[in-house]
Amino acid sequence: MNYQEFASAVEKRMNHKMKGGMKANLYRTLRNNGTERMGIMMEAAGRNMSPTIYLEEFYVRYQKGETMDDIVKDIERFCHEAEAQMPEGIGMLERFGQIRDKIVFKLINTSQNQDLLQEIPSMPFLDLSIVFYVLLGIHSKGTATMLIRNEHLKLWDVKAEDVIKAAEQNVSHLLPAELTTMRQTMDDLLCPSEKGGRRNLLERGASTSKSDQEDEGDFMYVLSNQLRSFGAASIVYPHVLEMVGKIVGEDFCVLPSSVHEVIIVPESYSLEQKEMDEMVTEINATQVADEEVLSNHAYFYERAAKKLILQKYVNC
Repeated sequence: MNYQEFASAVEKRMNHKMKGGMKANLYRTLRNNGTERMGIMMEAAGRNMSPTIYLEEFYVRYQKGETMDDIVKDIERFCHEAEAQMPEGIGMLERFGQIRDKIVFKLINTSQNQDLLQEIPSMPFLDLSIVFYVLLGIHSKGTATMLIRNEHLKLWDVKAEDVIKAAEQNVSHLLPAELTTMRQTMDDLLCPSEKGGRRNLLERGASTSKSDQEDEGDFMYVLSNQLRSFGAASIVYPHVLEMVGKIVGEDFCVLPSSVHEVIIVPESYSLEQKEMDEMVTEINATQVADEEVLSNHAYFYERAAKKLILQKYVNC
Protein backbone atom coordinates (compact mmCIF):
# COMPACT_ATOMS: atom_id res chain seq x y z
CA MET A 1 0.00 0.00 0.00
CA ASN A 2 1.13 3.59 -0.58
CA TYR A 3 1.73 6.13 2.19
CA GLN A 4 -1.79 7.59 2.08
CA GLU A 5 -3.33 4.12 2.31
CA PHE A 6 -0.98 3.22 5.15
CA ALA A 7 -1.92 6.35 7.11
CA SER A 8 -5.62 5.67 6.62
CA ALA A 9 -5.16 2.08 7.79
CA VAL A 10 -3.35 3.25 10.92
CA GLU A 11 -6.13 5.76 11.62
CA LYS A 12 -8.78 3.03 11.33
CA ARG A 13 -6.93 0.59 13.59
CA MET A 14 -6.15 3.24 16.17
CA ASN A 15 -9.83 4.25 16.38
CA HIS A 16 -10.77 0.61 16.85
CA LYS A 17 -8.53 0.54 19.93
CA MET A 18 -9.30 3.98 21.37
CA LYS A 19 -11.06 4.23 24.73
CA GLY A 20 -12.23 6.99 27.05
CA GLY A 21 -13.53 9.29 24.34
CA MET A 22 -10.20 9.42 22.50
CA LYS A 23 -10.25 9.57 18.70
CA ALA A 24 -7.50 9.30 16.08
CA ASN A 25 -7.67 11.62 13.04
CA LEU A 26 -5.34 12.13 10.09
CA TYR A 27 -3.62 15.50 10.32
CA ARG A 28 -1.52 17.39 7.75
CA THR A 29 0.78 20.24 8.71
CA LEU A 30 3.23 22.56 6.96
CA ARG A 31 6.78 21.80 8.06
CA ASN A 32 10.29 23.11 7.45
CA ASN A 33 11.32 24.14 3.90
CA GLY A 34 7.81 23.90 2.54
CA THR A 35 7.46 20.19 3.23
CA GLU A 36 4.17 18.76 4.41
CA ARG A 37 3.84 15.96 6.94
CA MET A 38 0.97 13.65 7.69
CA GLY A 39 0.36 12.26 11.13
CA ILE A 40 -2.20 10.85 13.49
CA MET A 41 -3.68 13.38 15.91
CA MET A 42 -5.02 11.97 19.16
CA GLU A 43 -8.06 14.06 20.09
CA ALA A 44 -10.42 14.06 23.06
CA ALA A 45 -13.44 16.15 23.99
CA GLY A 46 -12.55 19.26 26.00
CA ARG A 47 -8.93 19.44 24.84
CA ASN A 48 -7.65 22.48 22.96
CA MET A 49 -4.39 20.72 22.08
CA SER A 50 -3.66 17.16 21.08
CA PRO A 51 -0.48 15.16 20.44
CA THR A 52 0.38 14.26 16.83
CA ILE A 53 2.44 11.22 15.88
CA TYR A 54 4.08 11.49 12.46
CA LEU A 55 4.11 8.30 10.44
CA GLU A 56 7.03 8.44 7.99
CA GLU A 57 9.37 6.29 10.08
CA PHE A 58 6.58 3.83 10.82
CA TYR A 59 5.84 3.54 7.09
CA VAL A 60 9.49 2.70 6.40
CA ARG A 61 9.26 -0.07 9.00
CA TYR A 62 6.09 -1.37 7.32
CA GLN A 63 7.84 -1.40 3.95
CA LYS A 64 10.62 -3.46 5.50
CA GLY A 65 8.13 -6.12 6.57
CA GLU A 66 6.99 -5.15 10.06
CA THR A 67 3.34 -6.02 10.70
CA MET A 68 0.63 -3.40 11.01
CA ASP A 69 -0.35 -4.78 14.43
CA ASP A 70 3.17 -4.28 15.80
CA ILE A 71 3.36 -0.78 14.33
CA VAL A 72 0.04 0.30 15.86
CA LYS A 73 1.11 -1.10 19.24
CA ASP A 74 4.32 0.93 19.01
CA ILE A 75 2.39 4.10 18.13
CA GLU A 76 0.15 3.56 21.16
CA ARG A 77 3.22 3.00 23.35
CA PHE A 78 4.82 6.19 22.06
CA CYS A 79 1.65 8.16 22.92
CA HIS A 80 1.68 6.83 26.47
CA GLU A 81 5.40 7.58 26.90
CA ALA A 82 4.93 11.15 25.69
CA GLU A 83 2.07 11.79 28.10
CA ALA A 84 3.97 10.15 30.96
CA GLN A 85 6.72 12.74 30.52
CA MET A 86 4.21 15.49 31.28
CA PRO A 87 3.14 15.60 34.96
CA GLU A 88 -0.33 16.91 34.18
CA GLY A 89 -0.75 15.17 30.83
CA ILE A 90 -1.42 16.95 27.59
CA GLY A 91 -3.60 19.51 29.39
CA MET A 92 -0.47 21.27 30.60
CA LEU A 93 0.05 22.56 27.05
CA GLU A 94 -2.94 24.82 27.52
CA ARG A 95 -1.18 26.86 30.24
CA PHE A 96 1.92 28.90 29.48
CA GLY A 97 3.13 28.70 33.05
CA GLN A 98 3.27 24.92 32.82
CA ILE A 99 5.43 24.77 29.70
CA ARG A 100 7.50 27.96 30.05
CA ASP A 101 10.52 25.96 31.29
CA LYS A 102 10.35 23.62 28.28
CA ILE A 103 10.50 26.25 25.51
CA VAL A 104 13.64 26.22 23.33
CA PHE A 105 14.55 27.34 19.80
CA LYS A 106 15.90 26.06 16.49
CA LEU A 107 17.05 27.53 13.17
CA ILE A 108 15.31 27.34 9.79
CA ASN A 109 15.99 28.91 6.39
CA THR A 110 14.07 32.16 5.96
CA SER A 111 13.60 32.22 2.19
CA GLN A 112 12.44 28.59 2.08
CA ASN A 113 9.84 29.06 4.82
CA GLN A 114 7.92 32.21 3.95
CA ASP A 115 4.52 30.53 4.34
CA LEU A 116 5.42 28.80 7.61
CA LEU A 117 6.86 32.01 9.08
CA GLN A 118 3.47 33.67 8.66
CA GLU A 119 2.07 31.12 11.13
CA ILE A 120 4.72 31.17 13.85
CA PRO A 121 6.64 33.65 16.05
CA SER A 122 10.25 34.08 14.89
CA MET A 123 13.41 36.20 15.03
CA PRO A 124 15.76 36.93 12.10
CA PHE A 125 19.37 35.71 12.28
CA LEU A 126 21.44 36.49 9.19
CA ASP A 127 19.54 34.79 6.34
CA LEU A 128 17.98 32.33 8.81
CA SER A 129 15.14 32.53 11.30
CA ILE A 130 15.05 31.51 14.95
CA VAL A 131 11.78 29.70 15.71
CA PHE A 132 10.48 28.23 18.92
CA TYR A 133 9.20 24.89 20.13
CA VAL A 134 8.27 23.04 23.29
CA LEU A 135 10.54 20.13 24.25
CA LEU A 136 7.85 17.84 25.63
CA GLY A 137 9.99 14.81 26.35
CA ILE A 138 13.05 12.77 25.49
CA HIS A 139 12.47 9.13 24.66
CA SER A 140 14.49 6.14 23.55
CA LYS A 141 13.40 6.73 19.93
CA GLY A 142 13.78 10.51 19.83
CA THR A 143 12.20 13.65 21.22
CA ALA A 144 8.58 14.76 21.49
CA THR A 145 8.26 18.40 20.42
CA MET A 146 5.62 20.96 19.52
CA LEU A 147 6.33 23.92 17.24
CA ILE A 148 4.93 27.11 18.76
CA ARG A 149 2.45 28.81 16.42
CA ASN A 150 0.60 32.11 16.56
CA GLU A 151 -2.53 30.27 17.70
CA HIS A 152 -0.65 29.13 20.80
CA LEU A 153 0.17 32.72 21.73
CA LYS A 154 -3.55 33.50 21.61
CA LEU A 155 -4.42 30.45 23.68
CA TRP A 156 -1.80 31.30 26.31
CA ASP A 157 -2.55 35.05 26.15
CA VAL A 158 1.15 35.89 25.84
CA LYS A 159 3.29 37.89 23.42
CA ALA A 160 6.10 36.63 21.20
CA GLU A 161 8.54 38.42 23.50
CA ASP A 162 7.49 36.13 26.37
CA VAL A 163 8.27 33.04 24.30
CA ILE A 164 11.62 34.48 23.16
CA LYS A 165 12.67 35.29 26.72
CA ALA A 166 11.74 31.80 27.95
CA ALA A 167 13.67 30.11 25.13
CA GLU A 168 16.78 32.22 25.76
CA GLN A 169 16.69 31.21 29.42
CA ASN A 170 16.13 27.51 28.76
CA VAL A 171 18.01 26.41 25.69
CA SER A 172 21.57 26.33 27.06
CA HIS A 173 20.73 23.97 29.93
CA LEU A 174 18.01 21.88 28.26
CA LEU A 175 20.05 21.41 25.06
CA PRO A 176 23.69 22.14 25.96
CA ALA A 177 26.02 22.85 23.05
CA GLU A 178 28.52 20.12 22.19
CA LEU A 179 31.68 20.32 20.08
CA THR A 180 33.35 17.09 18.98
CA THR A 181 35.96 16.24 16.39
CA MET A 182 34.79 14.89 13.05
CA ARG A 183 36.62 11.64 13.73
CA GLN A 184 34.84 11.20 17.03
CA THR A 185 31.48 11.91 15.37
CA MET A 186 32.15 9.26 12.72
CA ASP A 187 33.17 6.78 15.42
CA ASP A 188 29.83 7.45 17.14
CA LEU A 189 27.98 6.62 13.93
CA LEU A 190 29.90 3.37 13.50
CA CYS A 191 29.73 2.40 17.18
CA PRO A 192 26.54 4.00 18.60
CA SER A 193 26.84 2.01 21.84
CA GLU A 194 29.91 4.09 22.75
CA LYS A 195 28.30 7.54 22.34
CA GLY A 196 28.22 8.10 26.08
CA GLY A 197 32.01 8.32 26.07
CA ARG A 198 32.41 11.13 23.54
CA ARG A 199 34.25 14.23 24.69
CA ASN A 200 32.62 17.64 24.56
CA LEU A 201 35.48 19.98 23.76
CA LEU A 202 33.47 22.99 24.96
CA GLU A 203 33.71 21.63 28.49
CA ARG A 204 37.50 21.82 28.25
CA GLY A 205 37.52 25.21 26.53
CA ALA A 206 40.78 26.77 25.38
CA SER A 207 42.80 24.08 27.20
CA THR A 208 42.03 21.77 24.26
CA SER A 209 45.15 21.45 22.14
CA LYS A 210 44.66 22.29 18.48
CA SER A 211 48.01 20.70 17.64
CA ASP A 212 46.92 17.44 19.23
CA GLN A 213 43.95 17.31 16.87
CA GLU A 214 46.08 18.14 13.84
CA ASP A 215 48.66 15.48 14.71
CA GLU A 216 45.87 12.95 14.34
CA GLY A 217 44.83 14.50 11.02
CA ASP A 218 41.58 15.60 12.59
CA PHE A 219 41.10 19.31 11.97
CA MET A 220 37.32 19.43 11.43
CA TYR A 221 34.74 19.67 14.19
CA VAL A 222 31.01 19.09 14.57
CA LEU A 223 28.96 21.57 16.60
CA SER A 224 25.51 20.53 17.77
CA ASN A 225 23.72 19.94 21.07
CA GLN A 226 24.02 16.88 23.25
CA LEU A 227 20.85 15.34 21.81
CA ARG A 228 21.95 16.04 18.20
CA SER A 229 18.43 17.36 17.65
CA PHE A 230 18.10 20.80 15.96
CA GLY A 231 21.63 21.40 17.18
CA ALA A 232 22.57 23.89 14.46
CA ALA A 233 20.87 26.44 16.72
CA SER A 234 23.89 26.22 19.03
CA ILE A 235 25.62 28.82 16.81
CA VAL A 236 23.19 31.33 18.35
CA TYR A 237 23.98 30.42 21.96
CA PRO A 238 25.83 33.15 23.89
CA HIS A 239 29.64 32.81 23.69
CA VAL A 240 29.61 29.37 22.00
CA LEU A 241 31.26 30.50 18.75
CA GLU A 242 33.70 32.57 20.79
CA MET A 243 34.65 29.41 22.71
CA VAL A 244 34.98 27.46 19.47
CA GLY A 245 37.33 30.16 18.19
CA LYS A 246 39.56 29.74 21.25
CA ILE A 247 39.71 25.99 20.69
CA VAL A 248 40.35 26.27 16.93
CA GLY A 249 42.85 29.07 17.48
CA GLU A 250 41.85 31.06 14.37
CA ASP A 251 38.89 32.32 12.36
CA PHE A 252 36.77 29.52 10.95
CA CYS A 253 34.08 28.53 8.47
CA VAL A 254 30.70 27.22 9.58
CA LEU A 255 29.21 24.69 7.16
CA PRO A 256 25.48 24.05 7.74
CA SER A 257 25.37 20.25 7.60
CA SER A 258 21.66 20.23 8.49
CA VAL A 259 19.24 21.76 10.98
CA HIS A 260 20.78 19.34 13.49
CA GLU A 261 24.46 20.26 13.30
CA VAL A 262 27.13 22.40 11.65
CA ILE A 263 30.70 21.58 10.67
CA ILE A 264 33.55 23.81 11.81
CA VAL A 265 36.53 24.20 9.45
CA PRO A 266 39.52 26.38 10.49
CA GLU A 267 40.26 29.13 7.97
CA SER A 268 43.70 27.71 7.23
CA TYR A 269 42.07 24.51 5.95
CA SER A 270 39.17 26.13 4.10
CA LEU A 271 38.53 26.51 0.41
CA GLU A 272 37.35 29.55 -1.54
CA GLN A 273 33.85 30.77 -0.72
CA LYS A 274 32.40 29.52 -4.02
CA GLU A 275 33.87 26.06 -3.53
CA MET A 276 32.57 25.83 0.02
CA ASP A 277 29.10 26.89 -1.10
CA GLU A 278 29.12 24.32 -3.91
CA MET A 279 30.15 21.59 -1.48
CA VAL A 280 27.34 22.47 0.95
CA THR A 281 24.79 22.61 -1.87
CA GLU A 282 25.82 19.22 -3.23
CA ILE A 283 25.67 17.56 0.20
CA ASN A 284 22.21 19.05 0.83
CA ALA A 285 20.96 17.78 -2.53
CA THR A 286 22.31 14.26 -2.17
CA GLN A 287 22.59 13.42 1.53
CA VAL A 288 20.17 15.58 3.53
CA ALA A 289 16.39 15.18 3.72
CA ASP A 290 14.52 18.19 2.31
CA GLU A 291 13.01 18.98 5.71
CA GLU A 292 16.44 19.00 7.38
CA VAL A 293 18.29 21.36 5.00
CA LEU A 294 19.36 24.57 6.73
CA SER A 295 21.30 26.61 4.13
CA ASN A 296 23.16 26.20 0.85
CA HIS A 297 26.17 28.31 1.71
CA ALA A 298 28.95 28.59 4.24
CA TYR A 299 29.24 31.18 7.02
CA PHE A 300 32.39 32.68 8.49
CA TYR A 301 33.26 33.57 12.09
CA GLU A 302 35.63 36.48 12.75
CA ARG A 303 37.25 36.06 16.16
CA ALA A 304 38.36 39.68 16.54
CA ALA A 305 34.87 41.02 15.84
CA LYS A 306 33.17 38.08 17.62
CA LYS A 307 30.79 37.99 14.69
CA LEU A 308 29.32 35.40 12.33
CA ILE A 309 28.98 36.73 8.76
CA LEU A 310 27.52 35.42 5.51
CA GLN A 311 30.57 35.61 3.25
CA LYS A 312 34.30 36.11 3.15
CA TYR A 313 35.86 36.38 -0.26
CA VAL A 314 39.41 35.24 0.44
CA ASN A 315 39.94 31.67 1.71
CA CYS A 316 36.27 31.29 2.52
